[in-house]
Amino acid sequence: RSEINPNSKYLKLFDLRLSDAGIYTCEYDSHTVSISLHVFELTISLDGHFLPNEVPELTLMQNSSHHQPNLIITLFNSKNNTVIPKLLQSKTRQKYIMKLKQLEAADSGTWMCHVHSDSPLINQNISFDVKVLGFQNPDFERKYATVDSTVILSWHLNFQKIKWKEGFTGQLNWKQQESAIAHELLDFNVTAGGKQHETKKSSHFQFEIPGSKSKSTIEVKLPKVHFNHSGQYQCQLAYNRGHVQSKIELVVMKVSANPVGPLPRGAKMTLICEVSSPLPSNAHLCWERVNGTQMDSKKSKQHEVKVEVNVSAAGLWNCHLIEDNERKISLNYAVEEAPVWISYVVIGASIGGSVLVFGLACLCIISSISWQRRRQRAKRMAQARQYLLENKTCQCQQ
Repeated sequence: RSEINPNSKYLKLFDLRLSDAGIYTCEYDSHTVSISLHVFELTISLDGHFLPNEVPELTLMQNSSHHQPNLIITLFNSKNNTVIPKLLQSKTRQKYIMKLKQLEAADSGTWMCHVHSDSPLINQNISFDVKVLGFQNPDFERKYATVDSTVILSWHLNFQKIKWKEGFTGQLNWKQQESAIAHELLDFNVTAGGKQHETKKSSHFQFEIPGSKSKSTIEVKLPKVHFNHSGQYQCQLAYNRGHVQSKIELVVMKVSANPVGPLPRGAKMTLICEVSSPLPSNAHLCWERVNGTQMDSKKSKQHEVKVEVNVSAAGLWNCHLIEDNERKISLNYAVEEAPVWISYVVIGASIGGSVLVFGLACLCIISSISWQRRRQRAKRMAQARQYLLENKTCQCQQ
């Protein structure tokens, strides 16, 4: 593991080990030169491959021909910020064990360990790689969509960015509510060489896997969103000892009217705007009439899932979902005025219906009176027959 350059007389050591520490002496004619080699070895747990929230452990060992100096160790993360580790007690100065904080995906990169000693004077930088497999998305995000629109849900993995060299698997699940049963939409695996393969698993509803998506991305496309497509879409990565997940909540909005159809003159209609799940406290629904006044608007209350507005005239209405004073999505509903003949038909139907009800009521009253009269007549006839029968009986006895 060593070689000597015959021209410069340099001694080169390969694959340096702690046991290589010591005094190296070069003798040439009557000249003697000695050099003391101080060797450090820095190792990181799990070979530097972690999932978020895992705690790395660093071990620094030293060896030299002299006494082991007391070392001052300073750590710098991938952003060159100082990190204060928890130093575990060690019986000797030869070995230092340090625990870091819980990692995040953003901690991936090259870290630096600076070793300092006053006697002997040592200032040594030792670099090491930290790779945290995860998502470039936040752990949770909310996305809004309107009924019949097209939505693409994306999760950006960081395995290529951090040059991850281990294989791992994952899956995408959907459930409509927190307490509902999860449905697996697809699963995927990534090889140690970085090749990604996806398999569609569920036919619970219509979705697509885009073919032109970027590498290291998991995507599903809903070509025509339905109200029941709302819910929680959770992408999960699994590696060796555990898993990490990122969730997107899809909130779907729709509008409707009661009754449906053109608005007859003098009639009223209720416009309904609703979302599939309760909104956060910084969001609300709002109906607004196009070119209307401030009176022609109505907002939902906090955490309400729908807002209704009563309409008595034709016009175009918009329902907005507003979050932090920003319009996220909108849907419109055009209230059309019914033709005059329809109004006459409605009025005629109303009058006709009233007359029919009145006629039926009269018929019922007449039938009831007639029935009561027949009943009374039958009762009187029965009494008369009884009376005659009693009189005949009396005459026979005489």
